[in-house]
Amino acid sequence: MRVLVLGCGYVGRELGRRLVDAGHDVVGVVRSESSAEAVAAAGIDPIQGELTDPDVVSSLPDADVLVFSASAGRGSVAEARALYADGLRAVVSTFESRGSPPDRLLFTSTTGVYGDHGGGWVDESTPVDPERPKAAVIAEAEAIVHRSDLDSTVARFAGLYGPGRYRIESTLDSATAGWRNSVHRDDAAGALAWFLTEDVARGETVLVTDGTPVDRWEFADWLAERCGAPEPEKLTIEERLAALPASAAPRVASQKRCRNDRLLELGYELQYPSVYEGYEPAIDAVRRGERP
Repeated sequence: MRVLVLGCGYVGRELGRRLVDAGHDVVGVVRSESSAEAVAAAGIDPIQGELTDPDVVSSLPDADVLVFSASAGRGSVAEARALYADGLRAVVSTFESRGSPPDRLLFTSTTGVYGDHGGGWVDESTPVDPERPKAAVIAEAEAIVHRSDLDSTVARFAGLYGPGRYRIESTLDSATAGWRNSVHRDDAAGALAWFLTEDVARGETVLVTDGTPVDRWEFADWLAERCGAPEPEKLTIEERLAALPASAAPRVASQKRCRNDRLLELGYELQYPSVYEGYEPAIDAVRRGERP
């Protein structure tokens, strides 16, 4: 299987590494030279370029599978639209028209497309209702994927964490009330690999989450105890919002709990069923005086 990972970053690189280890050919598209070096070190063939550049897109090699896992990061809404709407649309159009189009297209999305549900449960049947402009763009991207002629799967990731993204210091400093929905990087990549190698979830949208939402205050207290740190400061949502710009309000105030029933029905077994298991390697590193 030849896989083209468009945006071979935090999750994409781990996915590519797993597929290479399983004997598949993987090409990863990245923006920077340093990212290209990291991709190559994982055994993935790197291509450096911008997915918003039509010339780059048209020059990409044929593949059996496309994985669009690019991220606009902290860029503007306009930059997000250029990538997730215009860039994705160009990718889909380009590969649909080829003599040997891909067998599958995977798109990595976010549970942010659900908006606020007052702490209630959401799953694949819950209508999307994005509150943030970027989340609205990603919801539009999901529609582009599902309207394409390619056999598509949308993977909606909960909050990603893992190596380099544990953010232990900030959690031990203060915690804002509410629910935390998470998925470890290894399970995010593992789920994508499972969809491909087991040939499941075609034509579906699947929540990729550990399915164990945790109370942020309780988790912060647990983490502090495990790390031998003082009890973190507790902030209500209202207190947190008072210190943030209005544009950040939907992200902080939005409350929901994400189910993973469909992911489990598809046969995927989580390596980290909750953040409590997922943070243990990081806690061990902190105790050794290392940065996780």
